[in-house]
Amino acid sequence: MNQALKTALSAIAFAQFLKIPLKKRETGQWDWKYFFETGGMPSSHSAGVTSLATFIGLKKGMRTIDFALAALFGLIVMYDAQGVRRQAGELAIRLNDLAEEVMRLEQSPKQKWYEQKKEWIRERLGHQPIEVMAGALLGIATGCFSYQRTNKK
Repeated sequence: MNQALKTALSAIAFAQFLKIPLKKRETGQWDWKYFFETGGMPSSHSAGVTSLATFIGLKKGMRTIDFALAALFGLIVMYDAQGVRRQAGELAIRLNDLAEEVMRLEQSPKQKWYEQKKEWIRERLGHQPIEVMAGALLGIATGCFSYQRTNKK
């Protein structure tokens, strides 16, 4: 596997891992499921694409087509993570709130359907801008670290 890909995958894995202690600090409980979930702090999408672009930029140069492609791809991914996907998450929150309100208001036997409903619409889809920025900074640091490490060999 080439070093650029290893760098991006490492940044994604590290960002996903960081979600666990950050959530523990927020909730007081360790929950390893956050390693496999989307959304949250920091953005692993941003970390992955910025580490890739950073590594390529340092290795091949900022004026290469390789860097241009990685940077443009990264910008699109980060825009989508904090734009479209975040709005889908906000919509999911509102739909879940509406389902809870209907459940609370309904006094008929149909209410059992809501009690049996175990899966709600996923709300953690996208990122707040600060989560995208944190992921980008983590990615830049990972890309620089990986470049420094490969240049010493």
